[in-house]
Amino acid sequence: MTSEKRETFGRIGIWSGALHGSRANRAGRKAIEDAVAELDELGYGTLWIGGSPSPDDAAAVLAATRTVTVATGILSIWDHTAEDAAKRTAAIEAEAPGRFVLGLGVSHGPMVPRYAKPYSTMVAYLDALDGANPPVHRGRRVLAALGPKMLRLSADRALGAHPYLVTTEHTAEAREALGPDALLAPELSVVLGTDLDRARTIARDMLAMYLRLPNYTDNLVRLGFTESDFEGGGSVRLLDALFALGDVEHVKGRAQEYFDAGADHVALQVLTGQERGTALPRAEWRELAAVFADEL
Repeated sequence: MTSEKRETFGRIGIWSGALHGSRANRAGRKAIEDAVAELDELGYGTLWIGGSPSPDDAAAVLAATRTVTVATGILSIWDHTAEDAAKRTAAIEAEAPGRFVLGLGVSHGPMVPRYAKPYSTMVAYLDALDGANPPVHRGRRVLAALGPKMLRLSADRALGAHPYLVTTEHTAEAREALGPDALLAPELSVVLGTDLDRARTIARDMLAMYLRLPNYTDNLVRLGFTESDFEGGGSVRLLDALFALGDVEHVKGRAQEYFDAGADHVALQVLTGQERGTALPRAEWRELAAVFADEL
C-alpha cells in the first residue's frame, strides 16, 4: 500500500449496515455516535457505512469522530443524482477535510426498477462528478466492482475498488485487473466463536439475500462455484471461501490471506445474527481491535 492510501484507509476497517444515523430514532443515533467514537479511538482506519447509505449518513458519523476515514459502502447511483452527491461531498469536505470517501455502486437489477446499462450509467455518473462545481476528485471516490470492466473503471476513474462478498481468488484477479497502484479494499464478513454450526447458520442467514442477486452469483460462478454451492443457503466450501468463521486469530489469518492476494485494506463486517435490527457489535469490534493491534 502506498503511504497515501495507508494514511487515508489504514489496513483494517469496519463495515457495518447499522451506521445509518438518518434512519435511526434519537436513541439509535446516540448509540451510533457512541459506537463510532469508540471505533475511532480503537484505531480502525476506515468506517464503511453499509446498506446503500446517503452522504448525510456519512456526515453524521464524521461529526461523531475525530480522525477515522468514513466511506459510503456503497451509495447507489440510482438513489442520488451526481449533482447532489457532488454538492454534499463538497459540504462534507469543508467540515471534515480529507476524511470522506464517496463509495459508489450500481446496485442490482432486482432492487432497482429502472436498472439498465449499469456500466455506461456509471461512466456517465463519473463524468457528471468530474463536471460538477466543485468536482469530486477521483482520489476521493471508490467503486463497488466485481467484474473486469468495472474493476478497470475503478482504476481509471477512481481511487480503486471496494468489492463485497468476494474470495481471496477474486482479490488476486482484481489486483491484476486494477494494476499495482489502485486501492483494493475488499469486505470480509466475520462470525466470531468456536461453534462452527452456529457460525455457518449466521453466515447462511446473511448470504440468503445475496444468493438471489445475479451480480454476486455470476461472479461466484466465474470463480468456479456451481449452482450446487448455492443450495441450502450455501455449501461449506462457499462459506469457507467467503467468510471468516472462528476465533479472532482465525479472523486475523483470513484477513492476511486477502492481503497476500493483493488487498491494501480489509473491511471487516461482524455478523452476530441480529443484522436485521440495529445491532452494534461493540464487544466483537473491541476483540478484533486487540488482535489487529499491529495493523491499526
